[in-house]
Amino acid sequence: MKRSSIVFILLALITFKSFGAGSITKSESSIKSLVSTTKIDESKLKEGDLIFHESVSEFSTAIQLATNSIYSHCGILVKENNRFYVLEAIQPVGKTLLADWIARGKDGKYVIKRLKEAEQLLTVSMLNKMKEVGKSFEGKDYDSWFAWSDSKIYCSELIWKIYKRAANIEIGKLEKLKDFDFSSDLAKKYVKLLYGDNLPKNETVISPISMFNSELLFTVSKN
Repeated sequence: MKRSSIVFILLALITFKSFGAGSITKSESSIKSLVSTTKIDESKLKEGDLIFHESVSEFSTAIQLATNSIYSHCGILVKENNRFYVLEAIQPVGKTLLADWIARGKDGKYVIKRLKEAEQLLTVSMLNKMKEVGKSFEGKDYDSWFAWSDSKIYCSELIWKIYKRAANIEIGKLEKLKDFDFSSDLAKKYVKLLYGDNLPKNETVISPISMFNSELLFTVSKN
């Protein structure tokens, strides 16, 4: 099994366990402390920007091993009442205040990327269309099995489908679960937990690192 399977299987668990129904690794007080010290120049940000970070959990480590990447979770920026939020697939899909989202990641580190042709393509009407697509996913359960259907959704799948359905833009290369690397003990552990002996090897998937490495994007901000 290759690099694609672990990523999603673990991605699901990472997001679901760390941010949703499972336990959160960071203490509530430490998160509040990070939020209070997080400095973000929001004047440089735009709706539609993508944000990536490393989740704080064992599942995140498994994803990193499977994808050879430090980024295990992502979301898309939206603006409401002059404040930026991250629309993300956790449990359930919803919006998180940007500062809170950043503080939830490891050491408060993040990278924000933008479509290279955003000025031309992401018009007000297009952004509204993207928001409508995003809204259709809000409240849906997190997809721990990384299926390509819309009944449940995982983080990179949410972003990919918003851009594809609203703007017909494909950010990142679609792969199959069989393309990922499940050779590590940690990866094997969660593959077994999720799928038993029936890994759907030909399931279509999109990983955070595939989107992060897309030639359609450029880096706007990082720390």
